[in-house]
Amino acid sequence: MTPLPRHLLPLTAEVDAAGRLAVGGCDVVKLAAEYGTPLFVYDEAHLRSRCREAVEAFGAGATYAAKAFLCRAMAALAHEEGMAIDVASGGELHVALAAGVPGERLVLHGNNKSEDEVAQALAAGVGRIVVDSHDELDRIESLVAAGAAPPHVLVRVTPGVEAHTHVYVMTGQADSKFGFGLASGEAAAAVARMASSPAMELVGIHAHIGSNVFALSSFAQAVDVLADFVVPLGLPELSLGGGLGVAYVEGEPSPSIAEWAGVLTKACADAGITARLAVEPGRAIAAAAALTLYTVGTVKELPGIRTYVSVDGGMSDNPRPVLYGSGYEAFLPRATTAERPRPVRVVGKHCESGDVIVDDARVPADLAVGDILATPVTGAYGHSMASNYNRVPRPPVIFVAGGAARVVVRRETLDDLLRLDT
Repeated sequence: MTPLPRHLLPLTAEVDAAGRLAVGGCDVVKLAAEYGTPLFVYDEAHLRSRCREAVEAFGAGATYAAKAFLCRAMAALAHEEGMAIDVASGGELHVALAAGVPGERLVLHGNNKSEDEVAQALAAGVGRIVVDSHDELDRIESLVAAGAAPPHVLVRVTPGVEAHTHVYVMTGQADSKFGFGLASGEAAAAVARMASSPAMELVGIHAHIGSNVFALSSFAQAVDVLADFVVPLGLPELSLGGGLGVAYVEGEPSPSIAEWAGVLTKACADAGITARLAVEPGRAIAAAAALTLYTVGTVKELPGIRTYVSVDGGMSDNPRPVLYGSGYEAFLPRATTAERPRPVRVVGKHCESGDVIVDDARVPADLAVGDILATPVTGAYGHSMASNYNRVPRPPVIFVAGGAARVVVRRETLDDLLRLDT
């Protein structure tokens, strides 16, 4: 029933007396008219503010997790603001390098890095490789034996901590495809091998417990579990990964990066850990910076059941509701402060009953075909997970700042859908 909570909007959001929304000094409804829908709109000042907050809190250990949202403009922005960048594939590595990010400011992740990806990273001189398996160690040793320079590496440890989040994005539990188990002794065996190998220099430990974690106590628990393993090694670096949660819907908690830093720093100090602390926020940097704009195409009333509001995007630009049952809010940027008494289900245009964007949305009573409908907090894992399902072209991305908009990823065309066909 209530208007959209203000804290779910990007940092520079302004609402005029009529309820019309502007972000980065740009009228949001006019952006939809100029660039079309669906459309990702990112508040550049919001992105920069969150990067600066991370750098202030963690210094040189602040690393942006590119999987949340990556294009050349985003990579360049994070680098300009002093963050290193965590890449999880050869493709992400390629984009970051193309954006002008020096190799030494990159950290390579992945549970199944191919020999080509490892070779690509070594050739680029990446600053760190987070090693995930003995097979990966074999690949590094083989490539160094063939002439590549030995890399600086961290060993990824699974601490056995089950974070309070969706099972699909839990990564720190013992039963995980990631890393070397702490309780099983595999982590100790990996450290021994890496420390004695002339093909690499072991500089630290890495652990990541999951994504969209709201309970800061889960991170403190991970530090406590890791301490007996980390302290005796005396390695100079400890990366505690990312995973800090963000608020998506009304009433959801949202710890700040600074609060997260306070908990981690205290936990490390209490545990006697003196290694330099690194983290890899992605969602916490990008999620709330953006909103997605759609055009309402169909309003279908099913008497006694529900109302379906169909828009011109869907699971191809935001698969999170389908994958994780993720919740979002919906609102009309022409009437941002309006009451939202009308219950509807916002759905996409794809040939799936599960193509739901907002399962239990509340919208103004006068929503109609042709309206621009927005979902906030879509800056992470929307564009980066987008697909061409049903051969739907992926939306463009624009950055707004100072009253100006710039396209950083253009809209795909129908001809783009044929480019790879032979």
